[in-house]
Amino acid sequence: MTKRELLYEGKAKRIYKTEDENLFIAEFKDDLTAFDAQKRSQAKGKGALNCQISAHLFKLLEEYGIKTHFVECISDHEMVIKRAKMIMIEVVVRNIATGSLTKRLGIPDGTVLPFALVEFYYKNDELHDPLINDEHALILNLVEHESELEELKRLGREINVVLKSFFDKANLNLVDFKVEFGKDSQGNIILADEISPDSCRFWDKTSGEKLDKDLFRHDLGDVKVAYEEVLNRIQKVMQ
Repeated sequence: MTKRELLYEGKAKRIYKTEDENLFIAEFKDDLTAFDAQKRSQAKGKGALNCQISAHLFKLLEEYGIKTHFVECISDHEMVIKRAKMIMIEVVVRNIATGSLTKRLGIPDGTVLPFALVEFYYKNDELHDPLINDEHALILNLVEHESELEELKRLGREINVVLKSFFDKANLNLVDFKVEFGKDSQGNIILADEISPDSCRFWDKTSGEKLDKDLFRHDLGDVKVAYEEVLNRIQKVMQ
């Protein structure tokens, strides 16, 4: 598999074309960003950790019948992925109230929600990824049919069931997470992007310690050390 021209560069990854028009290479970067990229830094090795964590979790979800864009890792920080037309909606699933949810609704931080809350955000940097509802998504033509929004919700909840159970074995609370989806060459909706401590919140079930990007957002500790701990716990559960 040969890396060819750069197709897209985002905050955390570069996507390259290959000799196969249906396969791309995702290169995970060491960059750290927060608050609409107003806060920036780097953590050497962070990209490799996110690549490996994402690969493990994509494989896990595939075992439960959730289709993803993951094909294989070709280095510690690069993976081959299936070509997919991205749906410009961020699907956020929340199990415990924190962050923007507590600010918007006044729910006390750390409150366990009575059910998994699924929210949609419009993936648009210029508008700062605003919260949207189903009607907004249809007006903006982010999906072709209303049934696709129901499919995104269903997939978000299914992913949550699998990951909550898995991370419980790793003594971690899956507080919330953001996932993105695309359509493959057959028009099927598949999980894309990544699943990592950049896009999830993990709290240690015993100590309450944060092991995710909130450490960078709020200057709470060493991101790389936390991400290494998450990877180590994932690998132990998978043994």
